[in-house]
Amino acid sequence: MLKLSGVSASYGSVPAIGNVNIEIGEGEAVGLLGANGAGKSTSLRVISGLVKLTSGTITFAGSNLASLPPHRITELGIAHVPEGRQVFPEMTVNENLEIGSYVPRARAERARSLEFVYGIFPRLAERRKQLAGTMSGGEQQMLAVGRGMMLKPRLLMLDEPSLGLAPVVTDATFQKIQEIHSMGTAVLLVEQNVARALTLVQRAYVLESGRVIMHGTSAELANNKQVQAAYLGI
Repeated sequence: MLKLSGVSASYGSVPAIGNVNIEIGEGEAVGLLGANGAGKSTSLRVISGLVKLTSGTITFAGSNLASLPPHRITELGIAHVPEGRQVFPEMTVNENLEIGSYVPRARAERARSLEFVYGIFPRLAERRKQLAGTMSGGEQQMLAVGRGMMLKPRLLMLDEPSLGLAPVVTDATFQKIQEIHSMGTAVLLVEQNVARALTLVQRAYVLESGRVIMHGTSAELANNKQVQAAYLGI
């Protein structure tokens, strides 16, 4: 469904990722793992059109993404939930969710999508009239994921969903992501909590200094001594 072939990108004159090759199948859950500055978030931003690639190709369901602006990429069915949640603090929960369905295809299904999101996240339903900025970090993360689901995406990209959350809240968040994936939505997960990420995804790519250095199934990576030493504390 999604394929990155030889993708490189820079911030000005500073290289960010180089010759990245990644594939995600329909309905698959795939991880992007690595230390800070490895190029994980940049990879997501390149896919969603926020950072332009300098070489390589990106295709999604047969469409070439490299020449498309971000809003057209979103219309194809790619939802990007950014690091740090980035909800609109002065807007209510319901208003934040409605913004997620701004593209024509999703707007037509807004009422049904709201019902779907509130079914997955009952806490949001209880707080639908509450200002997003007054919610806890875990609730805001639920809202950010729910806003992404309002797009009715074929691919949900999540950037560090556990960042700043207590362990019990992290567990609840990952449980909801697993539930979304089990309904058929493909997931591309960027996550520094490698042990937790490997329990959710089927395969993962390990990035270092902007390049993919390793790729395998979750079981293969969890048992890899290099991954164990670098990321799992073993």
